[in-house]
Amino acid sequence: MDNSDQAAPAAPTTDAIGATTEQPVDAGAPQQPPQGGMGSTLIFLALLFGIFYFMMIRPQQRKEKERQKMIAELRAGRKVSFAGGLIGTIVEAREQTFLIELCPGTTVEVARGAVAAAVDAPAETEKK
Repeated sequence: MDNSDQAAPAAPTTDAIGATTEQPVDAGAPQQPPQGGMGSTLIFLALLFGIFYFMMIRPQQRKEKERQKMIAELRAGRKVSFAGGLIGTIVEAREQTFLIELCPGTTVEVARGAVAAAVDAPAETEKK
């Protein structure tokens, strides 16, 4: 028999990192799951939301309540500024809107929610 006709067994090939293809790359011990679990993640998220609430949401709610109170107390004669930048004097306060005089002879009707701030202090009449 001629041994030249029989092919020699193929040598194991190696990949770029030097591991052979015949052996599994990660034949070590089973991997451990990450420590901490779901409980610590939930506690962290609750703590993060609590900080966010007390630093951002609550102060904004307080400012909005003060703004709503200021709008409810506005009466005719007060000078106000609006979210769009206009400044005018209240001529008449209605249930849902204000009649605002922007300049002499120019009166517009605006929603109460458009008022950003009162520009001046209320005019107090002093009797002497």
